Amino acid sequence: MEQQPVAIVTGASRGIGRAIACKLTTCGYSVVVNFLSRAERAAAVVAEIEDAGGQAIAVQGDVGSAEDRDQLMAACQQRFGRLDLLVNNAGIAPPERVDLLSATEASWEKVFTTNLKGPFFLSQLAANGMIRQIKEGVIPAAKIINISSISAYAGSRDRADYCMAKAGLAMMTQLLAARLAEVSVQVFEICPGIIRTDMTEIVTEKYDALIANGLMPIQRWGEASDVAEAVKALVEDRFPFSTGQRFHVDGGYHLRRL
Repeated sequence: MEQQPVAIVTGASRGIGRAIACKLTTCGYSVVVNFLSRAERAAAVVAEIEDAGGQAIAVQGDVGSAEDRDQLMAACQQRFGRLDLLVNNAGIAPPERVDLLSATEASWEKVFTTNLKGPFFLSQLAANGMIRQIKEGVIPAAKIINISSISAYAGSRDRADYCMAKAGLAMMTQLLAARLAEVSVQVFEICPGIIRTDMTEIVTEKYDALIANGLMPIQRWGEASDVAEAVKALVEDRFPFSTGQRFHVDGGYHLRRL
């Protein structure tokens, strides 16, 4: 029997990552559920996937740590023997929202390490493994999908580090796409808008009002499942002659309007 394709989803114990991990199972993927803390949440995701007839393992690790990245890749190879898809979803909000003129190096280091440095070096590690496995005939092709944010281009003065890290992730997508196209690895960016997650829970009232006042053409909160559906479309190879694209999942927020 042909082995299922395998995906690593970082930050997959809750929110967008969890929705993506569970959706990939319906696409025939075995899933490595990466998480930083709250092992019980990750275990619940694995249980949900297995209850649906899929295969999954939970692997704890900080994407900002080189040692943890190595262990994540090793666990994937040991359990499944291949990697077809990396979804860089793990990300953190700044420890505190402060005006950019008061931003601290400590916050900068924490946000950039998790939101940009970690995804880049994990992608580097994954890409080298993917290239090797494609050459060996283990997998036919591969994909890397980066979960970005509208903060990549919509500036928030009290979250400068977060916005700049997400902007860097957008450029990282284009660089990787250009480098890896020749070796059959596609790279995409998915750019969520206002999505109902733990991270946005503290600003619910603010965004309720903005959405009601026409912040975006589709006047509702986005859901984690909306992002997962975009990932599904990409992994189902509906865009075989594409790479490096940004896919907006933002209710039309990115549209310029008068």
